[in-house]
Amino acid sequence: MPAPPQTEAEKKALLDLVLMNEKKSDEAMSFYERVERVELLKNIGDPQPGDIKVSRVVPAGTGVDHIPIGPDGKPVDTNAYRADLVKLEHALSWAADDGHAQHDAYDKIAKKQKERDDLIDATRTAFLYTFVSTETRAGRVLYKYSMEPNPAYKATSRTTSIFAKVRGFVWIDPEAGQLARVEGEVTGDITVGLFLAKVYKGSHFMQERYEMLPGLWMPSFSQYDFDGRKLFSTISIHERTFYGQYHRIGPPKEALAMIRAELGKPGGAVADR
Repeated sequence: MPAPPQTEAEKKALLDLVLMNEKKSDEAMSFYERVERVELLKNIGDPQPGDIKVSRVVPAGTGVDHIPIGPDGKPVDTNAYRADLVKLEHALSWAADDGHAQHDAYDKIAKKQKERDDLIDATRTAFLYTFVSTETRAGRVLYKYSMEPNPAYKATSRTTSIFAKVRGFVWIDPEAGQLARVEGEVTGDITVGLFLAKVYKGSHFMQERYEMLPGLWMPSFSQYDFDGRKLFSTISIHERTFYGQYHRIGPPKEALAMIRAELGKPGGAVADR
């Protein structure tokens, strides 16, 4: 297909908008529960996963709770499921409180969120984006760009230095200004974790994103195929994750009321603690 009429200024504005929306969606993940199906494969291309884990994933203020469920989305053991909900209630009750420990925990979370935002911002200058083609997905036109390391980029941390050894493609929905898909490949061995682990050249990752809720594009599928070394052991990670059934549960006070109502406790409001 012919390239769409797009000046450098228009491309820059589109990429800046995509990064802004990506950060919004990333932050929104802290307020939306979802169902995740994780499939673990022994080798790339295996027709059947070696292990499958399905869980209800619920943000709990200072962490994320994974409650196991069956492949049909229902509890396998109702007693165990209720016990997990009670544990979640306790975690949310603690997170909804206002004390020094909570303030410290939220400060750490805010720091990590800023680090993620800075990392997303860094991808804007760490890579050079070149238009490749247009593609259609679910009736919507996407712009496909190649993503190559920018030789002029100066890494500011050990994490951003990884970008020099990654290349791939991004697909953007220009009408929504959203990232629809990203694929990347590791082009050289990467050392991580204070030199105690290494990801080998040829490792691959990808993620698909859709508009799960009005204005919010969330992950629908991701895949990681990493080979490497941890300490003195070889590691091989081949993992596929399917995301769905997004539902807003809100910050801890709102989430606590909802979980208490689900448990059938009288008066779901936090005020009755």
